Amino acid sequence: MKLTDRDVLVIGAGRIGTGKAGLLVEAGARVTMIALDVVGELPGGLATFSQREYRDGDLRGYALVVSATGDATVNDRIVDEARRENVWLNVVDDPARSDFYFTAVHRDGDVVVSVSTEGASPALAQELRSMIADRLPDNLADVASQLRHEREEFHANGASTEGVDWRPRIHELLSGTELSR
Repeated sequence: MKLTDRDVLVIGAGRIGTGKAGLLVEAGARVTMIALDVVGELPGGLATFSQREYRDGDLRGYALVVSATGDATVNDRIVDEARRENVWLNVVDDPARSDFYFTAVHRDGDVVVSVSTEGASPALAQELRSMIADRLPDNLADVASQLRHEREEFHANGASTEGVDWRPRIHELLSGTELSR
């Protein structure tokens, strides 16, 4: 999902809520948090923070909401409102009532590797992400940047890249033999 400049709400400021808010800020979202109690530090870059309880109507206008309250009764109310407002919702530790799941992410420049267990086991997703990241080449950011440049040259010359077999070029770049043309 492209979340840049999208309004996102996180309800709850415990360890998990602040962690999710931090990830959303990193993704470029305008993150608002609502929580009565704050455990630890709030992430930098929040659009706003309101130290109060969740109220009906809080979800209105948000593209995406994360409920990290740890309170089943409050979560029930949030789920009901999200359905009425047609808002994408993640209820932490309740995959059955979530519309999306957070993934374990490895980033190297424009290259993003994301692993999900669809909420079954975030710890497994994180472990798999680490295993995959340990086996990836070190120059992925440079390779992606070079391939972006080469695709832009094709398009600037009025050519399509749909029929291009990029595999030989990718292997060449990954081997580190040539990073610019």
